[in-house]
Amino acid sequence: MLGLAKKTADEFEAKFGYAPTGVWSAPGRVNIIGEHTDYNEGFVLPIAINRATYAAIALREDDTARVASTFSDAVVELNIAQLGEASGWAAYPLGVAHVLGASKGFDLFIDSDVPVGAGLSSSAAIECAVALGLDELLGLGNDRRALARIGQRAENEVVGAPTGIMDQSASLLGKVDHAVFLDCQSLEVENVALGFAAAALEVVIIDTRVAHRLNDGGYAARRAACEAAAKAFEVPSLRHLSLETLEAGRELVDDVTYRRARHIITENDRVLSFVAALKLGDFKRCGELMVQSHVSMRDDFEISVDELDTAVETSMRHGAVGARMTGGGFGGASIALCPIEKISDLTNSVYAEFELLGYARPDIFTVNAADGATRQI
Repeated sequence: MLGLAKKTADEFEAKFGYAPTGVWSAPGRVNIIGEHTDYNEGFVLPIAINRATYAAIALREDDTARVASTFSDAVVELNIAQLGEASGWAAYPLGVAHVLGASKGFDLFIDSDVPVGAGLSSSAAIECAVALGLDELLGLGNDRRALARIGQRAENEVVGAPTGIMDQSASLLGKVDHAVFLDCQSLEVENVALGFAAAALEVVIIDTRVAHRLNDGGYAARRAACEAAAKAFEVPSLRHLSLETLEAGRELVDDVTYRRARHIITENDRVLSFVAALKLGDFKRCGELMVQSHVSMRDDFEISVDELDTAVETSMRHGAVGARMTGGGFGGASIALCPIEKISDLTNSVYAEFELLGYARPDIFTVNAADGATRQI
């Protein structure tokens, strides 16, 4: 990881003509289970992954903010009073600076090995690396939970994506070989030991290369349906609605809203069951819950695509203990919990199936649970 940190520092110096004060990194995340539950005050179980975004930063003596990256040849330059007006990729880092209330200008360069558009939260990795770095340089003293909320606000208010707090929490609070069990109502966090290595299991990511965007209509429509269901049942959020109450009052909502709510309620139950199974080392049960989660996202929440379904079904036919799409949906990646000795067969089978169906060649790789955001240089 220090190699990419040094590279980012060198890129900063090449772009701006002087060395940065420091380089901070924040990992992407993969959600093991618990999809779209975060903005419904539910439960999620992501891991921070060993792919990260790096932010080289130095404060300036004026009110100018400049940001550059390997994503674009352009240098975006704004007065700090205009940070909330940032757009495009620059809205992620500059939105964080806006929400932090940056009182000084700064120069910033970003590099990353988190795949963009794969559902591995490349956006939150940017937000968290920048938030940690600027918070330190400006002496603001926010703790990691506060920085997670700042990252979420930046994505909601500046980027315009109505996301919950899971991604930023995983990126900031992750721990090697542990999952981040997050209660999105209380924001209580428990780092739960995975035990995958001892069981000779690995997490395989299948990036379908179908890019997704969270600030388009599909994500917002799902969130609106959840809010409509909560309003119809007169509860603050779907966290407070049981499956029995939903079934009893089914006539209160249309069929689509009913199915959206059913996914959230059953997904919360699956997260709790998964954590319990994980603590017992019952990976067979964990796998069953992953598959049930995918079916619910495919049928009730309707956020899967053919490539994701193919990746999950092929993974299960070729050795995976469990598999599901991960992330916001409408593209992105699936994950498979797979015995190490079967990863090669799974990988080759997915490549072959995608080629047979005329899909773009997926990017397939394994990830490990990593530590959260940190200063590298």
